[in-house]
Amino acid sequence: MKVAITGATGFVGSRLVERLHAQGDQVLVFTRNSTSAQRVFPKEVYPNVEIVAYSPRESGAWQNAIAGCDAVVNLAGEPIAEGRWTPQRKQEIFQSRQVGTQKIVEAIAKANPKPKVLVNASAIGYYGTSETDTFDESSSSGNDFLAEVCRAWEAEAQKVLDYGVRLVILRLGIVLGMGGAIARMVTPFKLFAGGPIGSGRQWFSWIHRDDLVSLIITAIQREDIQGVLNATAPNPVRMAEFCRTMGEVMNRPSWLPVPAFAIEALLGDGAIVVLEGQRVLPQRAQAYNFEFQYPHVKQALADILS
Repeated sequence: MKVAITGATGFVGSRLVERLHAQGDQVLVFTRNSTSAQRVFPKEVYPNVEIVAYSPRESGAWQNAIAGCDAVVNLAGEPIAEGRWTPQRKQEIFQSRQVGTQKIVEAIAKANPKPKVLVNASAIGYYGTSETDTFDESSSSGNDFLAEVCRAWEAEAQKVLDYGVRLVILRLGIVLGMGGAIARMVTPFKLFAGGPIGSGRQWFSWIHRDDLVSLIITAIQREDIQGVLNATAPNPVRMAEFCRTMGEVMNRPSWLPVPAFAIEALLGDGAIVVLEGQRVLPQRAQAYNFEFQYPHVKQALADILS
């Protein structure tokens, strides 16, 4: 296959490129920084990877590269849980997803021949937060900032259906791998200072990075898969259990809670990502008989931290 990927140098995208390249596919890496992307994917190691410089929020010649691709995977977007949500930061988070997706769909509309499928990221922030509710793909959207972002993000992706292109939207949970959320949590545990964040009662809906990459590849390959899928493992846990399990795997105690006010001081409104959660189940992925390699958090953490 020939697959175009935005966000390809990121935490999930880089592993996806590795997997596709290893199975003999041709990969177009759309990037704002060609020099950096060439360091991540050197030609001698990745002969089937082509670097395409692009401006994610602007129409341009880069859009021509979509023609002839079998699939497009759109993972691009400003990081959500890094730094305070100033008005400017919120605008960046929103526009990077809405306008970025709009320009990808515009490129697909122009393409001849068109790709067969667009796999577009979204997030479980779509559902809002709750300590008591359980959400699946049929659940309604929340009413906070992240839910608003996800609705706009998905609405732009939906427009690809007007051009006869199959669409799969993956609402991502917290992605676990060496990097991302885990990288920030490892050091306190190593120093015997690990523990639950906030109340510990908030739900933590997660997915191992390798399972997410497998789900993306399955969504590309299987023509019967379409619509919204929750990209979360089938066994979400509360934050206290997640941290306790992390301590067990690392042979360290999980006794020192991180108070909510400390996270709020660091992240402001963005603290909602860490302090409030949602229990999300991958009902449709399981209905399509997708098999999770890491359905339980202890397996996932043992693999990542071993």
